[in-house]
Amino acid sequence: MLIIPQTRTPIQVFVQRLISFSPSETDADEREQLKDYTWSLSSLGKERVDFSISEGKVVLLNFWATWCPPCIAEMPSLQNLYDEYGERVDFYLVTSEEPEVVQRFMDKKGYTFPVYIQQTKAPEILFSQTLPTTYLISKEGEIVIKETGAADWDSKKTKEIIDGLLDN
Repeated sequence: MLIIPQTRTPIQVFVQRLISFSPSETDADEREQLKDYTWSLSSLGKERVDFSISEGKVVLLNFWATWCPPCIAEMPSLQNLYDEYGERVDFYLVTSEEPEVVQRFMDKKGYTFPVYIQQTKAPEILFSQTLPTTYLISKEGEIVIKETGAADWDSKKTKEIIDGLLDN
């Protein structure tokens, strides 16, 4: 079944969901600091967005693609997290794909989290060649979580970390 293109991705997504765990918080003494928020993005509606508007806020940043099975596997948990924290945390789900392709994917899946297209390179500290890669950044710019691969973002553990960041 894995060699048949129509069944390969759904099977890969299913397996990724089975093996996804809560992301791990980086030890305080090992956290990297985001100092440069200079980064130009655009919304799916082609409005220019500057990442610097999120400086001083809690940010969840996810790099993903519509063709990536681990990315697709973690999307429902990211949507649930966005539904709960979207008013208090700045969410950036960033891709390099064509906006039309992404919009079709979003419409088909019924996702409402904000998606952005990179217009310039991300700050160096946020560079990753692995999809998905997700960062949870504190108000002070500390990278509290850096997770590569699919994760369960709608977990009690993750929500406790976010609640702690919001309370500071």
